[in-house]
Amino acid sequence: MAALARDIGDAAAWSAEAARRVWGGAIPLHVHLHDADVTALPPPPPFLTLGPRIGYLPLLVPIIKAHFSSTLPPGVDTVWFEYKGLPLKWYIPIGVLFDLLCADPERPWNLIVHFRGYPAEILSPCEGEDSVKWSYNNSLKEAAFIITGNSKNVMNMSQADQAAMWESVRKGDMDSYTNISTKLKLGLFEEDWSVPTSSAERQQGSDEPESPGSVRPCRVPVRLYVRRVQEDLEYLEDAIAVSDWESVSYINRPFEIRKEEGISYITLARALETLLPEFFSSKPAADTQPVETADSPPDDSDTTPRTPRDGDPAPASQRGADLTKNATEVKLVRVQGIDLENNMDVPFLWMANYLKNPECYLHVCVYVGAGI
Repeated sequence: MAALARDIGDAAAWSAEAARRVWGGAIPLHVHLHDADVTALPPPPPFLTLGPRIGYLPLLVPIIKAHFSSTLPPGVDTVWFEYKGLPLKWYIPIGVLFDLLCADPERPWNLIVHFRGYPAEILSPCEGEDSVKWSYNNSLKEAAFIITGNSKNVMNMSQADQAAMWESVRKGDMDSYTNISTKLKLGLFEEDWSVPTSSAERQQGSDEPESPGSVRPCRVPVRLYVRRVQEDLEYLEDAIAVSDWESVSYINRPFEIRKEEGISYITLARALETLLPEFFSSKPAADTQPVETADSPPDDSDTTPRTPRDGDPAPASQRGADLTKNATEVKLVRVQGIDLENNMDVPFLWMANYLKNPECYLHVCVYVGAGI
């Protein structure tokens, strides 16, 4: 018993350390000012800083602007970032952008910052920190709904708690975040976890009676970023850079926890077979659950407005068809900078508990070989 207790204690300590590394992780950024924004010679040197993995690019604008302020043109700033010609979506966490766009990790990550010429046809409007905060809160409400069936705990937070939680995210303060987030009662996912339901939590429009003490399976909030790369790609450094967002599908597809006979825990491989059967399973894509994308609201969410929209994308069904067309095999699976395609037996719910971002989503980047 003593040995078992020691092993359990070691596992808990190791898990806590994994979460701290997620919160403490950062990407070294080498930020260059776009030539069109340079108004004085010699041009300013690039700015080297750390971008928190769980953070967002707009939150770095104050320190970046201070570095380049002496050479900026007059006028109103409309700040945006690009990587190899691709405007970067500001509401995707920095770590996810890096994992998705840098097949072969580039350190430091060379980005270009613009203070003019905002590409409104590609990116949704961003009014600085307020927009990022709104996006974060909206994602947290979505995640709470997926986990518990409603988002009341998030929506009923006091103004003080909301402000303190956002400040903890902005500063990367895991301890403060934990103290506040425990009030949301979103808990840790377990292999056999069900959520008690009540008549007040039933979906609107349901006329089916519900027995007292009934439960429903819990769902894990997951965001999948599926990137197409060359079908014959052998080395990540040879991956063609993403030139537009049409070659990436940004998908919300919650994972439902169900106990299965003969299976002691849910592996990442098993979860991805359910989440992305188009690539991880022999089941035909027609048998999969509907895709929920950032551009089409889920049919069971009570949270509005939704995550920001960019441009005028094709319908989710069309984008899914484009994604699977000519797809051959999975080239890479990456979570929090960890390449996992050769370690697919890792416990999925452990990842969902300790590798998730502060808005309670687990972000998974998947590279698939396809004709491009």
